[in-house]
Amino acid sequence: MMRLPYVEPVFRPPSEANSLILQVTNGCSWNRCTFCEMYTQPQKRFRPKPQHEIERELAAVAQAGAAPRRIFLADGDAMTLSHRRLKLILEAIGRHLPDVQRVSSYCLPRNLKNKTVEQLAELKALGLELFYVGCESGDDFVLERVNKGENFDSSLSALQKIKAAGAKSSVMILNGLGGKRYSEQHAVNSARLMSAAQPEYLSTLVVSFPLGEERFQAGFGGEYEPLDQRGLFREMLRLLETLELENTIFRSDHASNYLVLKGTLNRDKPRLLQTVHAALERPGTVPLRPEWARGL
Repeated sequence: MMRLPYVEPVFRPPSEANSLILQVTNGCSWNRCTFCEMYTQPQKRFRPKPQHEIERELAAVAQAGAAPRRIFLADGDAMTLSHRRLKLILEAIGRHLPDVQRVSSYCLPRNLKNKTVEQLAELKALGLELFYVGCESGDDFVLERVNKGENFDSSLSALQKIKAAGAKSSVMILNGLGGKRYSEQHAVNSARLMSAAQPEYLSTLVVSFPLGEERFQAGFGGEYEPLDQRGLFREMLRLLETLELENTIFRSDHASNYLVLKGTLNRDKPRLLQTVHAALERPGTVPLRPEWARGL
């Protein structure tokens, strides 16, 4: 796929590996979550990209003969753009790259607070069909401690808007985000949020701190104790036990996860629970990702 003049680093969901990454914003307008270090470098200060630059890049892709079927709108906060700007971007994609079948984007719940279902449906009709929503947790206390700026209700409202507009959501929950002390409520309330929202896709990642825990610990008053491997498995068990989903594709196969889980919930819940039980009760009988192979 053609490489455009990005402001590095650029992040995208694993499932967008074969998509054209179109950087319509730089960085994240919130950028205060204590667990996230993706956009902390000076060059990643938030800035919307001017429309004429986006048009120029799309024209360059078309002139190069590329015909991407999918486009991911980067960076971490493209949906903070107004409905008008997003509509212009999607219309430009349609003009320059008519073979594109799907456009997707990361989405903070707050991004949709001032967007109506009708506006989202219009964007969906123009190709924006999938939103990657980092809910991280359904527990208000944990969300407050990590400075997410969201709560159970704001996350649910955003997910319900997406569904009402006919689009799809892929939700991320962070395994271990509450540490030892708040693991139970983090798992249970995250499951409650997902059961209420019924997203099309759900994935879990393990919270990681490659640059250290200092900023994260400050939000917990220094009382955060990370979960060890068994603690992460027990939290996953509680999450799966509590989830009541009708037809959600579930993935816990990110490079940060020790235990790879894949299935459709609730259909495959018994099998997934059996796998987690085996990892806890019969170590060595279930393959785990070695520490050296884990990463963000």
